[in-house]
Amino acid sequence: MRDTDFFMTVTEEDNDKLHDECGVFGIYDFDGGNVANTIYYGLFALQHRGQESCGIAVSDTSGPKGKVLVSKGMGLVNEVFTPEDLGKLQGNIGVGHVRYSTAGSSTRENAQPLVLNYIKGTLALGHNGNLINAPELRRELSQNGAIFQTTIDSEVIAYYVARERVHSKTVEEAVGKAMKRIKGAYSLVIMSPRKLIGARDPFGFKPLCIGKRDNAYFLASETCALETVGAEFVRDVLPGEIVTISKKGGLQSDTSMCLPAEKRARCIFEYIYFARPDSHMDGVGVYNSRIRAGRFLAMDSPVEADLVVGVPESGNAAALGYSLESGIPYGTAFVKNTYVGRTFIKPQQSSRESAVRVKLNVLKEAVEGKRVIMIDDSIVRGTTSDQIVNMLKEAGATEVHVRISAPPFLHPCYFGIDIPSEDQLIAHNRTIEEIRQIIGADTLGYLKVERLREMVEGLPICTGCFTGKYPMDPPEEDIRGEYDK
Repeated sequence: MRDTDFFMTVTEEDNDKLHDECGVFGIYDFDGGNVANTIYYGLFALQHRGQESCGIAVSDTSGPKGKVLVSKGMGLVNEVFTPEDLGKLQGNIGVGHVRYSTAGSSTRENAQPLVLNYIKGTLALGHNGNLINAPELRRELSQNGAIFQTTIDSEVIAYYVARERVHSKTVEEAVGKAMKRIKGAYSLVIMSPRKLIGARDPFGFKPLCIGKRDNAYFLASETCALETVGAEFVRDVLPGEIVTISKKGGLQSDTSMCLPAEKRARCIFEYIYFARPDSHMDGVGVYNSRIRAGRFLAMDSPVEADLVVGVPESGNAAALGYSLESGIPYGTAFVKNTYVGRTFIKPQQSSRESAVRVKLNVLKEAVEGKRVIMIDDSIVRGTTSDQIVNMLKEAGATEVHVRISAPPFLHPCYFGIDIPSEDQLIAHNRTIEEIRQIIGADTLGYLKVERLREMVEGLPICTGCFTGKYPMDPPEEDIRGEYDK
């Protein structure tokens, strides 16, 4: 699933971090203005959700029905799209997508949005999440003559919507019928010739929100994308809800598939790591949730020290929370090279450079002679934590106490987070003391599982990767990356 060439798309540091599936963005301008530039900036704001590929599909609702213009490619948003590309995408309705692959190879063919031409017209679809019954549905479609162009489960969703549309009065009705067949995590943005549709799985694993600017409606994975394009946040799409945006009907809602609130299971890692800190999801601010996580760490895993620091960027807010609760000063220990993207020349093993040191440097004068508490969002394989701890000690820190704003990872995720198999997780079959010794910290503490729901103000959440208790039965075999084989 990952390149192994000298030019790496996933570095050693990235390989020890978690990755989400994707980010989605959609807009329908009822006044007829071109939307490609706005989608570009919306995707730019969602770049943290996926850096492998991106795409934009637009249509003109006053032009030939079903004509869709598409541009997509491998790389970051500002690398893939030129002003000339955007100028060719003329249309007042459109969807965009940024991708990181958890199922399906990292290739241009798998870049989204997917565009289907079928008997009822066209569909353009962007998907964030992961289906657990995709192989079964794929086999069923193939046996009925479907020919797949990609290796991603998003194409399965698109095919089911298109198939159901043939026997449905509206495209939103077809989306509802398809949702009854698919199982797993998904937030969808779908463009039909005259409608923009958003849908969220009944458990609400992945976020999706609605925005408005003048006479245009938006759908986006995170509120930060709405703010970037000057749109006002309207509300979150409810778990299980289908929203339809059309010039004739405005904003319409179907909540027939919504589960009772207590059965929903939002992905807790949106709040711990994935989402941008300036986003709000289901009424909870991401920044405040991370501050609370840091406060809980200070309450439950206190230690005497001189300085609290965060591993940028995801550890910074939790570090501030730890500082506020403990009274230990908050400071900056790391300088991050912001010009290092996800693609750069990976240092060879024989060289003195490492991927971690290329990205992070320690401020020696900030840590020298001090007892340092270092906050990070997670330890996955542990292959970089020991290097970062060692960098602090080389810079003169007398003690390094590591605190993690998540519980230990013990189990895989089947719903769109790229958690490796259990035998690659450092916490699998190891005690916290054994992990501490491996990473070289003086002490090590994790966030308690029972603190997670308190962290997000009581929202029902999925904790499967920590507890092995999933909101729905996982597949009998681990199908993550199934189509890479």
